[in-house]
Amino acid sequence: MTERIHIEVACALPQRQRIIALEVEKGVTALQAVLQSGILTQFSMVDSASLKLGIFSKAIKPDTVLRDGDRVEIYRPLQADPKAVRRQRAEAGKGMSKGGEA
Repeated sequence: MTERIHIEVACALPQRQRIIALEVEKGVTALQAVLQSGILTQFSMVDSASLKLGIFSKAIKPDTVLRDGDRVEIYRPLQADPKAVRRQRAEAGKGMSKGGEA
């Protein structure tokens, strides 16, 4: 008899979130768990060829072996580069402070 572990697979979009609890064989990888969960059929906009995965907010590779209690998270692509957004805010702030001086 093979040993089994309990894990979760999670995917979240701004308008919809889903967490699927699974019991899988010990030694399963993150990618295998995602595929076994069937969650990708519910989130067709997620590109299965370029999945970005994590466990409790820490990025992992798809071949990472899971442990009991892990939650595999499927990350969606960023809409904007955070560094570029901060740079734009900083530039906008500099313009405001120069214009506001008397």
